[in-house]
Amino acid sequence: MTAAGIDAVLASARARISSIDAEEAARLQAAGATLVDTRPTAQRAEFGEIPGAVVIERNVLEWRLDPHGSHRNTEIDHGHPIVVFCQEGYSSVLAVASLGDVGLDDVHDLTGGFVAWADAGLPVEKKDTPT
Repeated sequence: MTAAGIDAVLASARARISSIDAEEAARLQAAGATLVDTRPTAQRAEFGEIPGAVVIERNVLEWRLDPHGSHRNTEIDHGHPIVVFCQEGYSSVLAVASLGDVGLDDVHDLTGGFVAWADAGLPVEKKDTPT
């Protein structure tokens, strides 16, 4: 796929999903929303984590969030919004679009991803890694 093709796919996905900024994501989290971190372990280790976010790898996200699926993550309360994020907000756009396809209607993309959250000065935890 060419860069123009990828841009078209992202534009199409963005047109059919809800995207919110970091401050709105923080307000939703304070009101009971679940933040879902789809970033790889290496990114979480290098850049930190959002306190309270649930880690679900991108390759199993739809199975873990499908409210009717047998593999769903029972920690997630589908009665509250779900906010999905990646490092910079590209793969989470496509993830949120696919979650809409499995029937979730109160799911949002964190525009700009973890980087936008950190740049907004919102809480980030850095875990100590063994040396």
